[in-house]
Amino acid sequence: MRQDRWFEYVGNVHVHSSYSDGTFSPPQIAGVAKNIGLDFVIINDHDYMTKDLHLEHEGFYDDLLLLMGLEIGGRYHHYLAFDIKEMIPGRGLTPQQVIDQVNEQGGFGFLAHPFEKGMPFAEKSVAYTWNDLSVDGYTGLCIWNFTSRWKEGIRSPLHGVFLIVFKPQFLKGPSKRTLRFWDRKCRERQVVAIGGSDAHGSRFKWGPLVLRPLSYHFLLQSINIHILLKEPLSKEFGKAKAQVYEAMKKGSLYISQDGLKRAKGFNFYYSSCSGLVAGMGERTGYSKGWLVINLPLEGKIRVLRNGNPIIHETGKQLQVKILKPGVYRVEAYYHLPLFGWRPWIFSNPIWLL
Repeated sequence: MRQDRWFEYVGNVHVHSSYSDGTFSPPQIAGVAKNIGLDFVIINDHDYMTKDLHLEHEGFYDDLLLLMGLEIGGRYHHYLAFDIKEMIPGRGLTPQQVIDQVNEQGGFGFLAHPFEKGMPFAEKSVAYTWNDLSVDGYTGLCIWNFTSRWKEGIRSPLHGVFLIVFKPQFLKGPSKRTLRFWDRKCRERQVVAIGGSDAHGSRFKWGPLVLRPLSYHFLLQSINIHILLKEPLSKEFGKAKAQVYEAMKKGSLYISQDGLKRAKGFNFYYSSCSGLVAGMGERTGYSKGWLVINLPLEGKIRVLRNGNPIIHETGKQLQVKILKPGVYRVEAYYHLPLFGWRPWIFSNPIWLL
């Protein structure tokens, strides 16, 4: 299939509502997402704060598709579950049991912020890490969480003010540890990466000062996932839900910091000399061919094979001749005057093995 025939849709996942520790109701979140031009949004409320999935809120809000997932986990091992039909209380379950119960319902999931470090200033670096890395059966992991990465830079009130003013400009990309772990797992099997906002819309109080530094309006256009479909997103709810979830399970998507610069139009695919074409999230037998990368704006393109960089180029288009089998993915960076090259786009891999 020609890659210009894919249909691209932009969504934000890992959002919290007033059913757990968020401040907006699901319909209010849908309204914000619709107003900023998203195609879909997925709410993952905490299992220990809500007794129900609240699937009654799912559906179309005009052209905005709202879906309800779950974030399962307490002190550690937070798991982002999607397409489940019944509530899964995580208390008393091991991390592997959580994954297994999600799979038994026909759902799928991602390790959430597995290596986060926490906020040094107000939260004493409390981090909700994923410690049992022996688990299996998960679809993938969230490699880039806006709220987690933003909080890690706040070491004092001065840092806080600075990062409130320059939120997207100084956001760090996925941590090196996260990318190393993901790349290693991708050499073992197909492991999908997503990104999320972890939006709560919470207020922050420090003495008499009350701020809402990470509003829903800001976060829902921060780190998004761009899914690629072979057909337009259906207007029928059940089919549209299945289309979004199938793209997420497969990895037919890329992650971008749209708050830095909108990334819609990014493209990355493999074209073999024999005419075979494979896109992000696909696995095919290796044969000689080309990786084709297109950016919507000029940026720095970084191509990696098995987690190791093989080429750096600046521009909007790049074609790379492939002479070896491997797991190939792309990173792109956007240049901001005064701020330099900032992390922008992270693709899912193409497996050529």
